[in-house]
Amino acid sequence: MGKWNVHHLSDILDSWGIMGHLAGALLAYVQTLVPFVPFVVVAGANVLLFGLWLGFLVNYVMSVLGAITAFWFARTYGRTWVEKKLGKYPQLAKFNERLKRNGFLYIAIARVIPVLPSFAINLGAAVTKVKGRDFFLGTVVGKLPMIFLESLIGHDLLYFHHNKGRLLLLLLVFIILMLIGNRYKRKWFGSDS
Repeated sequence: MGKWNVHHLSDILDSWGIMGHLAGALLAYVQTLVPFVPFVVVAGANVLLFGLWLGFLVNYVMSVLGAITAFWFARTYGRTWVEKKLGKYPQLAKFNERLKRNGFLYIAIARVIPVLPSFAINLGAAVTKVKGRDFFLGTVVGKLPMIFLESLIGHDLLYFHHNKGRLLLLLLVFIILMLIGNRYKRKWFGSDS
């Protein structure tokens, strides 16, 4: 979905008035549950629709609510089956115990530093021993900087000519976070887990 499509989507939603604004917010929620496009696309459309700061707030709140919904649904309906499967893998069982003791830290770090896609964090945490409270707090804290970064990137991509320098800096930060995330992924899920 390119720049024109984000503008077009934003224009359509804006033409619907308050219902379009509600639909834009709902897109951020649904995208968290079922990632059908990169979040930065939805974030960009909402930033156009609501403005930078309100768009960021809408993206953040709806993303957190979507993550909590996905966690609850997976924990309610899929946990028992996955726990049986995890028993076959001693490394995962060890990691699961770490999640039980330090769930907030792992969730917050995984949200700030993209160790796994957000969708995978939601579902993976739900079927492990991480406490619901740790998931919630880790999500609230960890999503804040990442959603802000994605909202700014979405905004600056749309207004590239005005924000080239900041966009390049934001993309550099994002790439660095991805590299750090890959290192954590190897550390947490590699052979030394």
